[in-house]
This record gives sequence, structure tokens and C-alpha cells, in this order.
Amino acid sequence: MDGDSDDYMNMAIADPVEKRGKETYTQRRIRKQREAEIKGRTKSKAELRAEEAAAREAALSKSLDASNKGYKMMKMMGFQEGSALGKGDGRTEPLNIVVKEDRGGVGLDSEKKRKFREQVDQEAKRVKAEEGNYRDRVKKEREEKRTEGLVLGAQKVAEKLDTEADEAEDSKNTPTAAHSPARTPIIQPLTTRALTLHTLATYPPIILTPAKHKPSTAADDTSQSRVGSSRKVRPTKQINVLWRGLVRHREEKERERRMRYDLHQSLSRLPTYNDPTESEDDKQALGKNNALEVDIEEEDPELEEFDALGPAERLSRLVSYLREKYHYCFWCKYRYPDDTMDGCPGATEEDHD
Repeated sequence: MDGDSDDYMNMAIADPVEKRGKETYTQRRIRKQREAEIKGRTKSKAELRAEEAAAREAALSKSLDASNKGYKMMKMMGFQEGSALGKGDGRTEPLNIVVKEDRGGVGLDSEKKRKFREQVDQEAKRVKAEEGNYRDRVKKEREEKRTEGLVLGAQKVAEKLDTEADEAEDSKNTPTAAHSPARTPIIQPLTTRALTLHTLATYPPIILTPAKHKPSTAADDTSQSRVGSSRKVRPTKQINVLWRGLVRHREEKERERRMRYDLHQSLSRLPTYNDPTESEDDKQALGKNNALEVDIEEEDPELEEFDALGPAERLSRLVSYLREKYHYCFWCKYRYPDDTMDGCPGATEEDHD
């Protein structure tokens, strides 16, 4: 191919220029109307500020030229372009203009910055303090929870020892068969008919009747356990306040269990139904008497005052009670024979470490 020939692949084809015809009267009227609307429109404050900022930046971005009147005056006074004003090393560039758009004082911005820095420092200190307080709080909560568990264990031990002491005292006061006076049987000659009547009166015949099968319930088990138990039941307020809360909590759980049982029973009978065949012992076993409810719902200022104490103080009182009355060391888990408690390191947990 000849080098002088045109390269059609690299040719730049210009867009065709549209020929503008003569503007008609209608087009000219519409154009002038639009220009008048744009020119007569009132600009908003934001647009005015934007135009003012753009004009200011454009004026500050270029230096004074030779046509400026101020530049001509400085030139006549010996100013040379690129040098500083006055004697010595001065500024070669003019000061930047910062337009204040508020009514605050000159040093207000620096004061705001100082306050902002102080707030940032205080917030950092607060976050750091909260992290330390959180760790301390979690540690304290764990220690209190552990101490509450120790209080519960000490209450159970105190209740057990006190119950055993009461049972031992009751067994001493109850007369036994060995101490009861012996009865001398009177033996008289009896006839055959008299002997028969005496035997029937002494040993009545047992009539066996078929009994209906009745499934045992939780209330029957409770009745049997209460009838079979010979422990003397005392009112809640007569129990030592050191473990009275434990007994009260147990009674509340028992009442909730009975309420659930009564709820299931109420599906088949009305709550006000009174069975005439039930004795007082059955009602006591089934929890139909309200003596326990009244005892639980009564206010106990002494127990409230004791529960208001801290876990460490309650544990200390329980440990002291066990040591003074029963010679029992809660930390050794041993009951000593006398009040000297020889071999016990001390009364606190730290002494047993």
C-alpha cells in the first residue's frame, strides 16, 4: 500500500454540524422568556453563599497582577515580586481569610476544642473505670453467691443438730414401758360360756371385706409420712431465726406443691367440696386446713431484719452458734466433745486454709 494513501482506520470523522436555520418569532419569544425567568429568580441563601465562596477562592488563588492599583503603589514603594514586605524575612504570601459565620468571639473555637478534648479524656477515664468496676462487681457477686451457699449449708447443719437435740429431750421426757407400773392379772375360774364371752370381748373377730383398689397419690404419701413421723411440729416463729428462713422457704415450696395438686384435683371436683368421710388427720395431710398458709403469710420482722444482714455476717452468726451450743466447727465438719474444741485452728475460714 502506498504511504501517501489515507489511513481510514485512524481517521477522525467529525460530527456533522447542524445548520441552524433562522430563529422564528415563537422560538425567540420562548428563549427570552426563559432567560428572563432565570435572571429574575431570587436565589436562595445557600446559592448566594456558594457563589460568594467560589468568587473568594478564585480571587485568593491568584496573585496581584500588574494592572492592580495596589500592586502599582507597592511597586513604586520598592516592592519586588516574590520578596517579603518590610525589612527582614517576612511573609511572602498573604494571610488566609477565614470568614466567621456565627456571632461567637475570636477565641470561642479554641475553647470549644479544649472542652471537647476534656470530654474525650473524661470519657476514656470513665470507660476504663467501668471496666475495672465490672471486674470488681463480678468478683463480688461470685463471692456473695458462694457465701450464700455456705449460709445455706450452715443453716441445714444447725437445723439438724437442733432437731436431734429436741428429739433426744422428748425421748427422755416420754415414759417407757420399763418405767410404767406393772399390772397384776386377776385370774378367776371361768365357766366355758364366760370364757367364750371374755375371749370375744378381749379379741373381737376380724371380718374381712373386699376393699376397693385406690391408687396412691402424693397426698396419701404426705399423709403417711406425716402420721409416721413423731417429730413435734412447731410454729415458724418459734424456730430459731438463724435458720427460720430455710424452714419458711421449705414451707412455701410445700404450699406451691399442694396448690398444684389442688389445681389438678379441682378439674374433677369443686374447690369448696367438703368430703364428710375425711378426718382431721386426712385434711391435715391433704393441706386443706389454712394454718400453714396463715403462718407463711404473716409478717416476721425478726426474720426480715436477719435477712437484711450481709451474707458474711449471717454466716458468722451461724458459725458462732454452732460452736457455742454444739461444739461443732463448720469448717472442720466435726463435732468436738467439749467446749475447748482442741484441734480446731479457729473460727474463720482463713484459719483453716
